[in-house]
Amino acid sequence: MHRKPQRFFLATLLALSLLPLSLPAWAHPAHAAGTADQVIVLPGATSAEGIAAGSGGTFYAGDLFNGDIFRGDARRGTAERFIDVPDGRMAAGMVADLRHGLLFVAGGFTGQAYVYDLKSGAEVATYQLTDPQNGLVNDTALTRDGAWFTDSLQAKLYFVPIGRKGAPGPARTLNLTGPAADTSGEFNLNGIQAAGRTLIVAHTTHGKVYTVDPVTGASKVIEGVDVPNADGLVLSGNRLWAVNSTSQVSRFRLDPRLTSGVLEKTITSPLFDFPTTAALIDRHRLAVVNAHLTTIPPTSPTYEVIVVEP
Repeated sequence: MHRKPQRFFLATLLALSLLPLSLPAWAHPAHAAGTADQVIVLPGATSAEGIAAGSGGTFYAGDLFNGDIFRGDARRGTAERFIDVPDGRMAAGMVADLRHGLLFVAGGFTGQAYVYDLKSGAEVATYQLTDPQNGLVNDTALTRDGAWFTDSLQAKLYFVPIGRKGAPGPARTLNLTGPAADTSGEFNLNGIQAAGRTLIVAHTTHGKVYTVDPVTGASKVIEGVDVPNADGLVLSGNRLWAVNSTSQVSRFRLDPRLTSGVLEKTITSPLFDFPTTAALIDRHRLAVVNAHLTTIPPTSPTYEVIVVEP
C-alpha cells in the first residue's frame, strides 16, 4: 500500500482533537454476558470509522485517515482492501446505493465527498462540499433522489443528486434552522438517515436526534431519544439504532410522526472499543465499526467490524 502524506495525517489528528473527550468512559466499555459476537478484521487498516451495507452479507468499511475502502463478507467472516485511494483522502461515513451501483463516502476534514463504483471500485465523482478549514463532512444517507451529507462543524447539510441514468449531479447546500443548527459544541451534527421525505440527524455534543425538513432545513428534536456522544445511525422501519462512543448501541422505537421514541434495547459487547458507525446486514445482524479512538492517534494493532444481534 502506498504511503500517505505525513503532514496531512498530523493536521487531521490536530483537527480530531475537537472531539468531546471523555476518555475514562470510552476506556471502560460495558460488557454483555454470554456474547457470541463475530469479529471481522480489516486487514492492513490503520484506522476505521464508517461502514455501509451491501447486498446480502456484504459490507463496505473505510480507513478513516488513509481513505481506503474495504469490502467484507459477514457470512464468511472475511474482509479485503477493495479501493486503494489517492493520497490526501479520508473515509468517514458511507452508504451504498445498490440500485445504481454506487458507494458514497464522506471525506471528513478534507471537506470532500467521493463516489465510487461498487463493482470496479473506480472513482465516479469527487465533490468539494465545503472549505476544509471550516467544515467536517462526517456521514451520509441515501434517498431515492440522491445522497445527503452532514457537517459536524457547520449548520449545513449537503446533497448530491442522482440522475435518471444513475449519474451523480451537481451538489447543493441546505442551511439548517432550529435545534439541529446549534454549532456551539466542538462536535455537532454526525450520523444521518432518511425516513421517507424526512431526514434524521444525530448531534454528538447534545446527545440528541433531530428531524430535518430536506426542503426548508427546519429541524425538531425527537423526544425521548437520548444518545450521549451520538455518532452513527441506522434506520429500519420505525426502529432506530444509535451508536455512541460509550461503547454501546441504543435501539429505539419511533412513533409514526417521528416526534418521539422509546428505548427498546441497549446493545453492548466486550469487543466494542469506541464504536462509531453501524450497518444492518442480512436484514437481521448489526455490523459495528471499532474505531479504537480512545487514544489520539489511534494505536490499535487491528481495526475490525463487530457483528452483533440487533
